[in-house]
Amino acid sequence: MGSIAKKGLQKYLLQLQHHPLRTKAITAAVLSGISDTVSQKLSGIPKLQLRRILLKMLFGFAYLGPFGHYMYMLLDKIFKGKRDSKTVAKKVVLEQLTSSPCNNLLFMIYYGVVVEGRPWMHVKTRIKQEYPKVQMTAWTFWPVVGWINHQYVPLQFRVIFSSLVAFCWGIFLNLRARAMTLPKTALPKSN
Repeated sequence: MGSIAKKGLQKYLLQLQHHPLRTKAITAAVLSGISDTVSQKLSGIPKLQLRRILLKMLFGFAYLGPFGHYMYMLLDKIFKGKRDSKTVAKKVVLEQLTSSPCNNLLFMIYYGVVVEGRPWMHVKTRIKQEYPKVQMTAWTFWPVVGWINHQYVPLQFRVIFSSLVAFCWGIFLNLRARAMTLPKTALPKSN
């Protein structure tokens, strides 16, 4: 690791120690923005949509980072910081039955209404069609991530680890959400 990268990592870890919520929120925002940039390129969008990237970064900053920060603290408090296999399994099950469905639903609503600017009725219809598939896919992927996170990752790094994995998950959700949206020209005009 080069000296510049090493100094940058040290500075980041210092910020994480002194300002954990802010650092996790900024990290989630940056990774959400990069994830959306990659998604746009993979979906063949010729010119990057800066507004969309900024809205995705806002979601990461205002929701993903803070939510993860408090959720992992709460789970550790509920289970008294234990990391044995039985406790980790309980944490993963609780996380998958509560925050996973809510996070995916909230993302799909945010993406449809705010990012894409679709009318609520269209977003609602598409969510009814696509949400079960997205959630079932989440339940095949995120429990493994949750297990690794709760078993091996120290509390202060769990949001960062989740944000890094969410980088890939965000690409999947963006591509899924992009595929599920109707072209704006096909939508009836509102009065």
